[in-house]
Amino acid sequence: MLKALILLLSFALFIQADEKDEIAKVSEAMGHMIGKNLQSLGLPLDLQAVLKGMEDASQGKSSPLAEEEYEHAITKLQEQSHELAATKNLSEANAFLKKNAEQEGIVTLEQGKLQYKVKKEGDKEAPVVQSYNTPLVRYRVHALNGEPLAADIEEELIVLDEALLGLKEGIVGMKEGEERTLYIHPEWGYGKESYVPNALLIFDVEVIKADTAPASTAEGVHLLQTAPTTPP
Repeated sequence: MLKALILLLSFALFIQADEKDEIAKVSEAMGHMIGKNLQSLGLPLDLQAVLKGMEDASQGKSSPLAEEEYEHAITKLQEQSHELAATKNLSEANAFLKKNAEQEGIVTLEQGKLQYKVKKEGDKEAPVVQSYNTPLVRYRVHALNGEPLAADIEEELIVLDEALLGLKEGIVGMKEGEERTLYIHPEWGYGKESYVPNALLIFDVEVIKADTAPASTAEGVHLLQTAPTTPP
């Protein structure tokens, strides 16, 4: 009887220990998710103060800022962070393009604004993309640090007059089957107001078909004028 009671007590303690371990894992995972979300804000936060705020909230203590004051402070921090990132990214973009212009195989289409390098030549007899065309392309785009700025596009029709200026000017003149890497200054890219402010854009582009628009509508496509697109 005593042996059975000891075994039962040991089993109960094992279950409690196992539950505590699971709670600890879930708690750590939750903290990890909160940390990732805080990091994605790009704000200069004091982690120890964040932890203190969480502990105070769990104990029913009041916040050091009213909700309206908190929202105002967050907005101000975001604006400051955006400005700092924009200044840093613009400086890096200018420095990169200046240095990159000296590299072998780099062609400058517009000084300090647009460069490209041919990765694969198109066929000599292949059609060439004109400024009024709607080419079928595949591409990927990333920032200077390698961060993807959009999902890779397998195939997409691009109305050039609706595209980013740097992308449009970089694609015009490409032949079917040609592949280029475009280096686009932020002023010809997404600009300062994007979620990655003043990011230098690096596009890897392949032209599948130089033009998909019927010949009778090519002039109409050329007349379309819209603002440049921005990343999703």
